[in-house]
Amino acid sequence: MQSKRWLLPEGVTETVPPESWRLEAARRALLDLYWRWGFDLIRPPLIEYLDSLLTGAGHELDLQTFKLTDQLNGRMMGVRSDMTTQATRIDAHRLAATGTARYCYIGSVLRTRPEEPGGSRSPLQVGVEKFGDGHLASDLEIVSLMLETLSVMGITRSYLDLGHVAIYRRLVAACGVDADLEPTVFDIVQRKSRPDLDRLAVDERIDTQTHIRFSALIDLNGPSEVLEQARVALGDIDPAIDAALVELGDMVALIREHYPDMPLFLDLAELRGYRYKTGLLFAAFAPGLGRELARGGRYDNVGRAFGRPRPATGFSADLNLLAALGEFADSRTSRGIAAPQDNSDGALLAEIRALRASGERVITGASDDEAAASGCDRRLTLIDGTWRVSAIPTKSDDSHG
Repeated sequence: MQSKRWLLPEGVTETVPPESWRLEAARRALLDLYWRWGFDLIRPPLIEYLDSLLTGAGHELDLQTFKLTDQLNGRMMGVRSDMTTQATRIDAHRLAATGTARYCYIGSVLRTRPEEPGGSRSPLQVGVEKFGDGHLASDLEIVSLMLETLSVMGITRSYLDLGHVAIYRRLVAACGVDADLEPTVFDIVQRKSRPDLDRLAVDERIDTQTHIRFSALIDLNGPSEVLEQARVALGDIDPAIDAALVELGDMVALIREHYPDMPLFLDLAELRGYRYKTGLLFAAFAPGLGRELARGGRYDNVGRAFGRPRPATGFSADLNLLAALGEFADSRTSRGIAAPQDNSDGALLAEIRALRASGERVITGASDDEAAASGCDRRLTLIDGTWRVSAIPTKSDDSHG
């Protein structure tokens, strides 16, 4: 039986024309957007040593990282599955900015398994990170840029989801949840499984008060009015929880001011990235899509692992997903010009160079079928001793000639 050598690994994708050109145009448009907002482009390496790649935030990504041995020195390396830790390392050591620093990036990452059934293991990750400013204004800047990214990609229907990791973290401490039991509670909260939480109470693994508080946490999701319910259910338990609820309320007010038409929801039990996130969490969703369009949050002091703790916040998304869902259109309107190939005709060569310099796409030596397959809608023709561009008649034009 013949081997199907052309098949790609499950969850690994590639793009071909014209979609690959559309994707490249989207990449350029997003980098221009980030440049206008003052973010500087970084290009982290595809592979790094594990002790760097899985430091700080990277420990969350251990199972997602493909590992290999450096044949030059025997050290273990990993193929990046996310670029947030790399940006943290670059900020801490390569650039060592003294004040606020803003970075953006776009590049391929590779993951051992998709984040959702049938998803990609090779996303084209796009994101921005801001270091050195712990104020709520920086979180708003990142959320705003996340929403602007969706707008550039032509995604017109989305909604914003907000949460805060300090609420769950301090609730665990206030209730005295045992360290061995905490992973089980975390899993139950993430799945919003009231029956499993009830079973912990029946088995007396948690007390009545803990059961009541985490039951409330599981139910605290919905429109922004949920915030008032949260104040009633979780207020006065811990000052950090009270502060987190205030911060959420402030962010809700800011988003309503800047994006009054954006549907806004709260989910206080959503804790993606909990192990290294420290504050606000935010994600953008599209109706009917079972995964985020983009997500981010605050991860202060992750840089401590690199010897430089700093406030930090950012977001990331899969550009392949955004391009598939959005209506982004390549702004280039020129399809192409078919030209003869004659290296001895100086006038022809000069005209081709001039057309390309002006931004035109010129394909030389192509047959009529090849030119049509390449999208050429015009032809360079010698008319009265001068090379001129003229339209290629369509079949409908020929039939009425």
